[in-house]
Amino acid sequence: MPFIQWLKHHARQLKQQTLVVYFAARDPQMPLLLKLLALFIAAYALSPIDLIPDFIPVLGYLDDLILLPLGIALVLRFTPIHVLQRARDKATETEKQPSSRLMAAFVIGVWLLLAALMFGYGYRLWSTRQ
Repeated sequence: MPFIQWLKHHARQLKQQTLVVYFAARDPQMPLLLKLLALFIAAYALSPIDLIPDFIPVLGYLDDLILLPLGIALVLRFTPIHVLQRARDKATETEKQPSSRLMAAFVIGVWLLLAALMFGYGYRLWSTRQ
């Protein structure tokens, strides 16, 4: 299998597993701590903002290539079987549906709003100390 096809295959699998983690986190029978971890990992995977920016050589892709798959594997390993099966079924159904650009714009808008609020709070703290 050529490298590009291998890469596309694994990217699709990572997307599928991210959806499984997301749907598992929303299941009411998921243990609370595992649910919180799954929500964090799914939000991080779907977020346009990275912990380590991609423009930093080598380290920029470390979270995408190593940390994210490890987090997904950890959640999948400890998720109860019945919850995991329901989440896989929902993820398969979701992948068959068309994607939503409106939802992508909403997520980006929320991140920008949070960044603006953090900037405003930081600026207010900085200006009161001057």
